[in-house]
Amino acid sequence: MTDHAPIVLDIAGLWLDADDRRRLRHPRVGGLILFARNWRDRAQLTALTAEIKALRPDCLICIDHEGGRVQRCRSDGFTHLPPMRALGELWMKDALTATDAATACGVVLAAELRACGVDFSFTPVLDLDHGPSGVIGDRAFHRDARVATLLAKSLMHGLLLAGMGSCGKHF
Repeated sequence: MTDHAPIVLDIAGLWLDADDRRRLRHPRVGGLILFARNWRDRAQLTALTAEIKALRPDCLICIDHEGGRVQRCRSDGFTHLPPMRALGELWMKDALTATDAATACGVVLAAELRACGVDFSFTPVLDLDHGPSGVIGDRAFHRDARVATLLAKSLMHGLLLAGMGSCGKHF
């Protein structure tokens, strides 16, 4: 017998189509990741996640949502979260306030998404801030690995407080 890791799929639009439903029923599917193309507003997102869960209650509904420029849900009452570099800059002024702010960001991010049926977010960015980068840029907390680690830990603690799992990236 061969063990197979579960697969995480994505969908093209705002709603499940017949092919999406067929794929989600496959026993190897363990999750579905959402992107900006899957977002219109809270009602649509909540209906989409409810349909996914009705079809597959065990499906982990994920999103790539970290704040700053990588925030898939940007309107309809979602809080605009700062880029993580802002927390690193705050650290340089007041470390305790920065860790508290990181925890608060995690709580807000998770609470808003959990209310819409999202289970898991691919956040935080664990890359170090080595200056100008078209990919990472202001998504990284700090240049110092110790600072980045403490801020990431605080953000992830906030996510857990609001009931959301997460996965640091990039790996």
